[in-house]
Amino acid sequence: MYVCTKSSCKTTTNSLCFWAVKDPMVVERSNLLSMMKLSIKVLIQSSLSLGRTLDSEYPPLQQLFVVLEHCLKHGLKVKKTFIGQNKSIWAPLELIEKLCPESAEISTSVRDMPGIKTGLGRARAWLHLALMQKKIADYMKELINRRDLLGEFYEPGALIMEEEGAVVVGMLVGLNVIDANLCVKGEDLDSQVGVLDFSMYLKDPQATETTQDDSKMTAILDQKHYIEELNRHLSCTVTDLQAKMDSLEKTNSKLIEELTAATDRINALREEQEQLKQENANILQTSQRKEEVTLQDSQLELETYRQTRQGLDEMYSVVWKQYKEEKRIRQELQKELELQIGLKQEMEVAMKLLEKDTHEKQDTLVALRQQLDQVKNLNLQMFNKAQESDRTQCCCCSFFRAGLESELSAEKEQRQNLQRELHREQDNSAELRTQLQQLQGLQTELLDLRQEKKQLQQLCEEQEQALQEMGLHLSQSKLKMEDFKEVNKALKGHAWLKDDEATQCKQCQKEFSISRRKHHCRNCGDIYCNSCSSNELALPSYPRPVRVCDVCHSLLLQRSSIRS
Repeated sequence: MYVCTKSSCKTTTNSLCFWAVKDPMVVERSNLLSMMKLSIKVLIQSSLSLGRTLDSEYPPLQQLFVVLEHCLKHGLKVKKTFIGQNKSIWAPLELIEKLCPESAEISTSVRDMPGIKTGLGRARAWLHLALMQKKIADYMKELINRRDLLGEFYEPGALIMEEEGAVVVGMLVGLNVIDANLCVKGEDLDSQVGVLDFSMYLKDPQATETTQDDSKMTAILDQKHYIEELNRHLSCTVTDLQAKMDSLEKTNSKLIEELTAATDRINALREEQEQLKQENANILQTSQRKEEVTLQDSQLELETYRQTRQGLDEMYSVVWKQYKEEKRIRQELQKELELQIGLKQEMEVAMKLLEKDTHEKQDTLVALRQQLDQVKNLNLQMFNKAQESDRTQCCCCSFFRAGLESELSAEKEQRQNLQRELHREQDNSAELRTQLQQLQGLQTELLDLRQEKKQLQQLCEEQEQALQEMGLHLSQSKLKMEDFKEVNKALKGHAWLKDDEATQCKQCQKEFSISRRKHHCRNCGDIYCNSCSSNELALPSYPRPVRVCDVCHSLLLQRSSIRS
């Protein structure tokens, strides 16, 4: 009920105000909740008074299913399909199969029924089967707890989505006291019309029961419900205890198997320990013998190393002197080569200038020879003309003859000058040829010097390579000497530790036990656990790879890397 808050309204708080507005969804929820209370109460009272198993023809039971169907349909969303609109409660009930795996049997049996074709018929059959299993309250509780999934099927104001749904589920728990024997296959669940009959809920004052009978009935109902819940709890505890018993038997059998395996392992470890003791004794004897042999060999190798060292030092000093001398010669040759390269460049420049001069003088010679030929031709022509003039004119020719003789003398002088220039040019060309020959000789000398330089460079490289090889040989011999010294030190200083003297690992300080065995390092002789001595390397005193500790392993690897 809503109370009006307007100042113009003068109604009291107990009376209704016509301004108050009610939500129709709220009214429907309250009506359905009251109908559910009445139907469950009438069904339980009538079933206890009759004292028999209910069947599907019992009217209060039919009314209960009708009211429950209306509650599930309240606020249901309409889904559009190709055929039309579909509004069925089978979709949310089918969701219970995923939330509660126990309901899978009911859902599969409902789907396999041949006479049911619609979703509403399947939902009605599912409600009948759930009531017979006395699990309808549990299934509906699982459905209401997942309101996030129900939002797909119901609107926000639906009964199942609100608090009234939880109240309905609580009332359905009382149905567990009823024994129902319903036949689902023979009924036509698809075409049934769910109509609420309010006539059976109207009480007759003559037929009403007394308050004493009601109290007795409620007490009986409470006792029966308590006993059923107690039985269900006891059955759950029995199944849990049975599962725990099975798991305990399995663990007991596993422990027995592990115990037998551990005893077998202990026996095997004892046998292996005895074998290892024998092997340790044999290894001690062989190691003592090898120690003596290696001491003698190391002394001999020490002496040979000293002798070879002296010879190598002498060779190294001689080679070093030769290397210094060759280096000095190489530097001198380098300087001479640089000088020859400079001279060559200067000679090339001079050659280019001389070639240019020769070309110019050859051109002038050709021009002078052409002029000389022209003068000769002119002289012949003049001579011929003079003879002809002597024949024809003796008187007048004397004058012309004197002029011609003067011209002829001038031409002779010019010719003599040209011949002198020609001789000079020939002398210059001869000098240039001699200079060319000298340049060619210098080029051959330069080539010879280059070859000699290459030979000297090869000789220096060979000497440097020989020096490097000698240095490498010296470093290898030094490393061998250090190895011999370390072997002697190890044979003298480190002793093979006995098993009784060590109670814990030297590196990780963990106590030895049956599971954590003792292992000797073949290099230092100390005792370690398996995790601290899991490495294997070849040692000078052992031909095959043997067990060594982590410290010795890292030291030996570092030494081998330096050696390589």
